[in-house]
Amino acid sequence: MRGSLTPTRRTAGTAAAAALLLPLLGAAPSGASPSEPAASGTLQQAFADAAAEYHVPQSVLLGVSYLQSRWDAHAGAPSVTGGYGPMHLTDARTALATAEHHATGTEDARGDSARPALRPEATLPEADELPARLKTLPEAAGLTGRSAADLRTDPEANIEGGAALLAADQRALGEPLSADPADWYGAVARFSGADDTATAAAYADDVYDVIRSGARRTTDSGEPVALAARPGLEPDTRQLRRTGLRAGSAEGTECPVSVSCEWIPAPYEQFGDNDYGNHDLGDRPDSQRIRYIVVHDTEGAWEGVLNLVQDPTYVSWNYTLRSTDGHIAQHVKAKDVAWHAGNWYVNAASIGLEHEGFLAAPDAWYTEAMYRASARLVKYLSVQYGIPLDRQHILGHDTVPGPTTSTVPGMHTDPGPYWDWAHYFQLLGHPLRPMPTKSRSVVTIRPDYAANQPVYTGCTTAGQPCAAHGSSEVRLYSDHDENAPLIKDIGLGTTPTTGVNDLSSRVSTGQQYAVADRWGDWTAIWYLGQKAWFRNPAEQPTAVPAAGLVITPKEGRDSIPVYGRAYPEASAYPEGVPAQAVSPLRYTVPKGQRYVVGDRVPGEYYYAVTFTTDSHRVVVGKDLYYEIQYGHRVAFVRAADVDVVPAA
Repeated sequence: MRGSLTPTRRTAGTAAAAALLLPLLGAAPSGASPSEPAASGTLQQAFADAAAEYHVPQSVLLGVSYLQSRWDAHAGAPSVTGGYGPMHLTDARTALATAEHHATGTEDARGDSARPALRPEATLPEADELPARLKTLPEAAGLTGRSAADLRTDPEANIEGGAALLAADQRALGEPLSADPADWYGAVARFSGADDTATAAAYADDVYDVIRSGARRTTDSGEPVALAARPGLEPDTRQLRRTGLRAGSAEGTECPVSVSCEWIPAPYEQFGDNDYGNHDLGDRPDSQRIRYIVVHDTEGAWEGVLNLVQDPTYVSWNYTLRSTDGHIAQHVKAKDVAWHAGNWYVNAASIGLEHEGFLAAPDAWYTEAMYRASARLVKYLSVQYGIPLDRQHILGHDTVPGPTTSTVPGMHTDPGPYWDWAHYFQLLGHPLRPMPTKSRSVVTIRPDYAANQPVYTGCTTAGQPCAAHGSSEVRLYSDHDENAPLIKDIGLGTTPTTGVNDLSSRVSTGQQYAVADRWGDWTAIWYLGQKAWFRNPAEQPTAVPAAGLVITPKEGRDSIPVYGRAYPEASAYPEGVPAQAVSPLRYTVPKGQRYVVGDRVPGEYYYAVTFTTDSHRVVVGKDLYYEIQYGHRVAFVRAADVDVVPAA
């Protein structure tokens, strides 16, 4: 049980505004005292007042809040797990979902036309009792005397609730309400809501990393908040033994030591009429290179999603990441092939990461704890398997191409426009900076996430505007005019819209394109075989200079075909392995157009259609392909069809 305190009530502040401003992450000013805030304002004062009232060191309160929300209030909207406000106080009854994203739409997660599509019926089980980590807001209400409504909508009340929970955790551990932040490690670990020591320790270590390095940014309510750096701070980690949490185990997992990881295996089993699931056994990277990491969101809550991945009749992915504390579950070994991306060529060469979240809920936000855990996992995997840290290899599910013409309209669109790619790559240690080049022939898309707020529709009701929110994506027009028609995707065969799931005319942060033209504040790029325009004013650019290689059709060719998978030529297949069609999509690259090269890859096909692995084969052809950034999704062109030239 948590301890009990009887605080004095404070006057509630106003709810935060919805518009997000540019994050200004960095060390606190060098002259700032560790005991004094380096910024002033209502929110900064709220942290100081709550820290004083509940005898929690202000640096601890700020550090915990930063790891939960980066101090944002999201205008009282819940996170993906029903967490509210700067302290992410949870009331998960608001966050229960009914379906995981592989169970919706027409995409076949396996994406292999050599085998019948898997169409599982997936439902989430009813939970009799929510875990404690999803019910901290009612507890905070009891400790503070504040109403649940106040704790959801009033940032100051929310911070007070977080301070009360930390103080209660400290008392429950038998520790004094010390002014020294080093004495609060156990309470911070318990605040995570984790039920095992490994997850709690990983969370607490992250909080103390933030305290040591310091941070400052402008929040979504427009207020500057700062945490002065404490570089020499060493917390008392021995307190973890007294938290009463079960011993966590990473045995069997392929994770870095800097995250909390557990092994929850996806089953490899036969069922029905000679069918099996929910992944394929392999021998990667010895048999074939792992080239990609695919970022997904779950469209469902943690407990239900874990039930789905343990169903042999369902599909699979390699890892799931929990929003509340960044905890990771691994399901499929890297050597094996999970069914997650809807494209067999990509599946056979990738690792899939599912993040607890919802694409069409812009204010159902991701926690900093999950972003950081995901970035650490991706950095680890990139080193283990030689995967470059760029948008050509760290793919969103929404950038995976349809393998054939008929599959293009049904491909999934997660993690969507609200995933913060710029922040993610900053955490990966590869920030998306302008390249030091005089050339203006290639650009990297890089809008200011917070200020970039294109209007999307259909988040809750078809045709109705979504809540205003920062976005990683930029809209494309057929001319240098926002009244011009949106760019059309002939592969989808539909009239483009502003729908949150309509990728016809959008580019995403970190993607690179060849410049086709310029007009005042507008830039045109080659996109889906067309000249596509976006606003790119010098005072607030949405793209920055880049460098690299581009492809263009060979001399004498009017156009060349574009493919959704890089399969070998028919002559490469051995006896007993049916040759797969090298079938182009409806798209082409016309002469004179250029597209940025992401990688050069061999024609490759993993034949795996039986439960026993004796017939499995990796077929590698002589044909080579280039992966290119073609539209919103990547695509492939045959090396024999193109010339590769420097972007300049």
